[in-house]
Amino acid sequence: MTVRTPARQPGRPLASPWPRACMAVGAGAVPALAFPAPSLWWLAWVALVPWLLLVRSARTGRRAALDGWLGGAGFLFALHHWLLPSLHVFILVLAALLGLLWAPWGLLVHRLLGGVPGAGRVVVALFVVPAGWLLVELVRSWEYLGGPWGLLGASQWQVAPALRVASVGGVWLVGFLIVAFNTGLAAVISAPRARAAAFGGLLACALAVGGIWVWAPLPQYAGTVRVAIVQPGVIGGKGSVQRRFDREEELTRSLAGQRVDLVVWGESSIGQDLQNRPDLRDRLTALSRAVRADVLVNVDARRSDQPGIFKSSVLIGPDGPTGDRYDKMRLVPFGEYVPARSLLGWATSVGKAADEDRRRGDTQVVMRLPETSGRGLRVGPLVCFESAFPDMSRQLARDGAQLLVAQSATSTFQGSWAPAQHASLAALRAAETWRPMVHATLTGVSTVADPSGRTVGRPLGTDSSAAAVYDVPLARGTSPYVRTGDWALYGSLAILAGYGAVEGVRRTVRSPRRSR
Repeated sequence: MTVRTPARQPGRPLASPWPRACMAVGAGAVPALAFPAPSLWWLAWVALVPWLLLVRSARTGRRAALDGWLGGAGFLFALHHWLLPSLHVFILVLAALLGLLWAPWGLLVHRLLGGVPGAGRVVVALFVVPAGWLLVELVRSWEYLGGPWGLLGASQWQVAPALRVASVGGVWLVGFLIVAFNTGLAAVISAPRARAAAFGGLLACALAVGGIWVWAPLPQYAGTVRVAIVQPGVIGGKGSVQRRFDREEELTRSLAGQRVDLVVWGESSIGQDLQNRPDLRDRLTALSRAVRADVLVNVDARRSDQPGIFKSSVLIGPDGPTGDRYDKMRLVPFGEYVPARSLLGWATSVGKAADEDRRRGDTQVVMRLPETSGRGLRVGPLVCFESAFPDMSRQLARDGAQLLVAQSATSTFQGSWAPAQHASLAALRAAETWRPMVHATLTGVSTVADPSGRTVGRPLGTDSSAAAVYDVPLARGTSPYVRTGDWALYGSLAILAGYGAVEGVRRTVRSPRRSR
């Protein structure tokens, strides 16, 4: 018997598509609440279910792709809503463009969970749907598309079992398990014929996390190092660059006699090139002598030896600059450069996009402190946005860094979710690499994470103007993630390739049968 859809009666209007579109945008935005500042980490394990159920209920694949696109746009806008004061309406354009990456994911969900799926389709969905999500995250993690800010696995930065999972497979494995769990829950609700398979998938996710928690290796602690963070706080108005330096100098001098091994200033803590300002260089050298420790500063200025403006981490010792310099490699789109400026340069007229592109460094650097003050500590610097990239901290760990340091400045976004989101990345990068991480800011949230990702001491909040000393545990050994790399990503790509190959063969076999 053939069931036909009733024809629309003459004069009866079609149902408006706007309510469903709004539902898709809202459903996509829900997972953003799992990130700081709300930090409802547990929500991530169920937050995708409304979006999945909406996509699977679409009457056509085209509608499912549209639901995926709108949900992706809602997710990205919710994560980056704090950019509105800087980019204004342009953030809506960016969210809409990048949201297109979720359209194919919507097709996958509809294909595997739509209709009345059996156990076989649900089992396949438990692997393919998370793999598709990771592919979307991989593509949007490209620095020219905005970078890996807000990867779903990063929402679990304060959950000890999830941090242990990150030490094995990075943030990617955490994200895969979260999406797989959500897929299983959606199947339990919508696929009565396959509930046993769906419950099996949920159990498998729980066993995976529990097994890693019990059997994964742990970092071997190897002493401590005393690190001081200098956070001057919000200093604006005329002459702010010099007044900021004066405040940082004052706070650093207060550390004398506290036996620190390293003092860290935030991003753009110095606004003039030290080659052109010997007076600033001499004052920094005197500070290093006074506190008997090297000072890691960050210079945001036009260089005298090269054309253009660089953001550079510079190590200052008792005898002046040590020669260790790291130039920021990955820049913030629109904040530090405008992609395709000839086409998108108009963004500078509607927001706070960069008027001049910063210049890029070309290699990562591991700095070594002297035996006399820092006990030969090897430090791997990152600048601001770069702490979001798992591959950069992993490479520093492979190059021998014992301590990761991220210098940042979030003064533009003080009253938003951005400072807490940025600071939370320190825990994830530390857990992935077994290397403690210091996140030092001009303004915002400064924090320290130990090799397991646990917070050390008390963070400095957005209203702080202070210098704080932390006893930072060090660790020896190599984490499984540093050793094996992004195997969760490669496995996801293999899953998608296998699924695509099987579907292609099935379609090829079906075509001759249909023609006969």
